[in-house]
Amino acid sequence: MSAAPAQGPASAAAPRAPSPKRYASVDALRGLTVAAMLLVNDPGDWSHVYAPLLHSDWHGFTPTDLVFPMFLFIVGVSIALAMLPRLDAGTPKPALLRPALWRALRIFGLGLLLHLIAMWVVDREFLRVPGVLQRIGLCFAAAACIALYLPARAQWALWGALLLGYFGLLAAGGGYEPFVNIASRIDFAIFGAHVYQIDPASGRGHDPEGLVSTLGALATTLLGLRAGDWLRRGRMRALWVAGALGLGAGWALGLLQPINKNLWTPAYVLWAGGWSCWILALCHVLVDRRGWPPLGRAFGVNAIAAYAGSALLLYLLMALGWLEPLYRHGFADWMTPRFGPYLPSLAFALAFVALWWLVVRALDARRIYFKI
Repeated sequence: MSAAPAQGPASAAAPRAPSPKRYASVDALRGLTVAAMLLVNDPGDWSHVYAPLLHSDWHGFTPTDLVFPMFLFIVGVSIALAMLPRLDAGTPKPALLRPALWRALRIFGLGLLLHLIAMWVVDREFLRVPGVLQRIGLCFAAAACIALYLPARAQWALWGALLLGYFGLLAAGGGYEPFVNIASRIDFAIFGAHVYQIDPASGRGHDPEGLVSTLGALATTLLGLRAGDWLRRGRMRALWVAGALGLGAGWALGLLQPINKNLWTPAYVLWAGGWSCWILALCHVLVDRRGWPPLGRAFGVNAIAAYAGSALLLYLLMALGWLEPLYRHGFADWMTPRFGPYLPSLAFALAFVALWWLVVRALDARRIYFKI
């Protein structure tokens, strides 16, 4: 990871393709998604969290269940906006692919590093291998390859094949219940005890960012890739129509196979993808066309700094034994008697987001952007 200014001097040794157009709406939406990640991941008290800020227990959909697919959708949008204009300008495909794959590897490695630190701080006997950044790295690598080497029709065909194939795999795999579904069984066979959750009764494991459900996550990223191409070509009607079709198809498919974030089912891909298309279209209209302020932009241009930095800060507070006293004395002791236990838990999460907003705003003001 390195800190770099937003714009550097052009190299005099070799000509460069024109820089792709940057959409403030995409930076803002990415930033709001990262802020939402911090909000839902860092309550003061996990026993007292308002229901909309929790993931569904298993089947179903809450606002929190939109956060991760929205981020992967934006990964696909960003690939389209960053790579396709350079490809159209004649940049050789290998010259675009090599840095993309190297970046994906660094993202994956950062995810593993954060898990190693968590193991050292929280439980030295437990190491989780899959994770959020690991999934982002895998989807980024695959989507970059697909963007460069498959035309639009082939991308749609692959997207459909992913949904149909994964639908069939889950349907034939013995049901959709925790630990016994085929995705959990395959992940547990590959990773063993290094998954997010182990059922104490049966000894089986499950990971919401497992390898098998990454098939659904890749479909979400590919939908973002196509949406990003529509955005750069000004095809806004396609975005609105795709959102409506995604919501309708997701609801209908949910009658046959559950909408489930843990398994990233095809119905979940369609339902979350429909909302993502609509939200992207709305942000573009409001920010890029009507000039609304790009709220969240500071988080969006320093997403890695905010996500990884917040995790490291949390681990540091835990290692020092400061996290629980900080919450108790700063929030719970005086707020709970007045407002009950849920509001102080939310207040802590909001304060945590506000702290990192100050950090990324300061970085943005100094034009410092952490790239990986």
